[in-house]
This record gives sequence, structure tokens and C-alpha cells, in this order.
Amino acid sequence: MNTEKKLVLFGAGKIGRSFIGQVFGRAGYEVVFVDIDRPLLDHLNRAGQYRVIVKAPKKDETLLVQRVRGIHLEDSESVVSELADASIAALSVGQKGLRGALPRVAKALTLRKQRHGQWPLDIIIAENLRNADRVVSDELTRLLPSDYPVDSLVGLVETSIGKMVPIMTQSDLEADPLQVFAEPYNSLIVAKRGFKNPIPQVEDLAPKENIKAWVDRKLFIHNLGHATGAYLGFQQDPKAVFMFQVLSNPNVFQATRQTMLQSADLLMALYPGEFTPFQLQAHIDDLLDRFQNKALGDTVFRVGCDLYRKLGPEDRLAGPIHAAIELNKPFDMILKALIAGISFGAKDETGHCLPSDKAFAKEAEKGVQHILQNICKLPPLSPEP
Repeated sequence: MNTEKKLVLFGAGKIGRSFIGQVFGRAGYEVVFVDIDRPLLDHLNRAGQYRVIVKAPKKDETLLVQRVRGIHLEDSESVVSELADASIAALSVGQKGLRGALPRVAKALTLRKQRHGQWPLDIIIAENLRNADRVVSDELTRLLPSDYPVDSLVGLVETSIGKMVPIMTQSDLEADPLQVFAEPYNSLIVAKRGFKNPIPQVEDLAPKENIKAWVDRKLFIHNLGHATGAYLGFQQDPKAVFMFQVLSNPNVFQATRQTMLQSADLLMALYPGEFTPFQLQAHIDDLLDRFQNKALGDTVFRVGCDLYRKLGPEDRLAGPIHAAIELNKPFDMILKALIAGISFGAKDETGHCLPSDKAFAKEAEKGVQHILQNICKLPPLSPEP
């Protein structure tokens, strides 16, 4: 067993650097990033450190993350060797990126068993993906030899990622290709039962017994509230750029808050005893403050775009509606937000929509009910809103 604390982190993107890498790096871990962005990795290897600019409402703070380096995903032999000796691993690559990462993880697990015997590898799954542990477990089981003891040697640690990282302008990136902006929130919620090794002594880890409830809290309240503000805000003022602008409209603010509260009722019905109304209301009010952080500069475009995904059947608006139908509980506020999302058309700083959102807009010409039934996979809702 290697006594040096080392995190191998797949994904050197914004969440990877501003959150996972920062949390472990500042706790004394060497952080080895694995990514496909060769220029970024070259910068990391030259500098050996990077800055996280914390965008607080009153004054920015700079955090320096040191003892970092990078390896290209295609350098498979190096990736596998580093991972075989790691104290802990993490995945922050998005669902598409998992296809490239998991074959390396499987090879590393086999080599790790040869080198270190029964030393498990805990893998933090920092993806906004429901049932992420099952998805990763199924794929690793397929990739590993049939006699490999996945259940005893691999800890699959689900997370609820609540940190907001805004889009950075081209001038920000040119000023320092390694710097990344983030909000002050820094709590990494992890599945307590997912670890096979002792839980790392890392200040910002927040282990939870019932991680499924906390993953759904993120989806049903944070993601839902963010999208609701963007969609209702665009509906009221299509020219608004920033989230703080649309939420300064009292009508948009109150409608967003009421929609979040309606979804909180669903969450409590799904997970009896896990949350109290007071806890969720406090969480909602804290989120609304965070959504209005001017220093973060979060845009309506960023929060609302990618409509096929965000209006998908298990995502932030349709997912709670499906739950409400099963629970026979009200969802009228959530449905209004979803319908506002169907006509969402905010553009980025260059005046463009996502290509997939252009395709969505074309499909939306077939009508609200077409989107509700074919994209959101909802039953016919009558009368049509």
C-alpha cells in the first residue's frame, strides 16, 4: 500500500479543478489529472499548480492548488500505473467521458490487485447522474475478469455536486488558461456507505447515509430551481443576460421559489424522515441567494441551455413531475416552468444557441403536447397548458 496521499482524477474541467481537485489538493493530496485536453495538461505540468478564483459577493478570494500534474487519457500505460497506486480516484468527465475512462480503470484495478493484493480502490463518482454507482458498477463488471471481486475491492462513492461554476469568457481563459472561477460553496456530499477504505480526513467532505435522497435533493430543488429561474426569466425578459437580472424581478423570484417549494414537498414524500420542511426551505432560500451572486456572473444561457437533456424524462423538471404523478401530488408550478423551457431561446456571448437547441426549437414547432409526450415522456396532460 502506498502511504503517499494521491488522487487520480479523470477530468481536468471546471468541476474537476475548482471542486474535486481543490478539495483534495488543499487537504494534502497530490492530484493527478487525466484528460484529453493536451494544451491544458501541458500547462498543468509546466506550472505544477493552478488558481481557483472564488467569486464571493463582496470580494474575490484566490485559492492556490499545488502538487498537481496531468496525464493524457491516451497514455494508457501511465494512466493505469498511476491509478493502480492511487490512494483514491474520482470521475468528473460527464456521461460520454465515462466510456473512455472506465476501460483504464478496469485495467488499473487488475494491476492494483497484482501489486497490492486486497487494497480496495475508492472511486468518487462526481457526475450529475442518478444511480451513478450502478451505472459504473455494471460497466466495470463487464470490463473486468469474471473472477474479479468488484464488490469487495471497488468502493463506488456517489456524490451530489452542488457547486456552481460559471462560463468563463475568452479573455479570462487567455489571461490564465489554468485559472477557474467558482462560488464559495464547497461542500462535497458523498455516499458514506460507498467507501471500502476509511473515509478520507478531508475538511469539505460531507458523508451522508442515504445518498439517493441527497442526489434527488440536488435534482428536485437546486437543478429545478435554477432552470425555473432561467426559463421564467427568459419568458419575462428575453434580453436579460445574467441570472441575478432575471431573479431581481419579484414575479420571477416568487414563482421560482414557489416552484422549488412544490418540488420540496415531493422530495419529502419520496424520502420520509430524511428532510424537514424547515431544512428544505432554508436550503431553497440559500440557493436563491447563491443564484443571485453577481460576482459569479452566471448567465441565463448557461443555466437554461441543452434542452433535450434538461427537459428529459428523468431530469430536473420532468423527473419531479413523473414523481408527482406517481404520488398523486400537485405539480402545476413545475409544469409551468417546464412549458416555459420549451420556448427557451437565450444565446451565448457570441449570439449563438447550442446546435442541439436549434434542433429542439424545430421540434417544438409541433406543439407543447408533442414535447411533453415525446421528449419529457409524460402522459397526455389535459387541458393543454
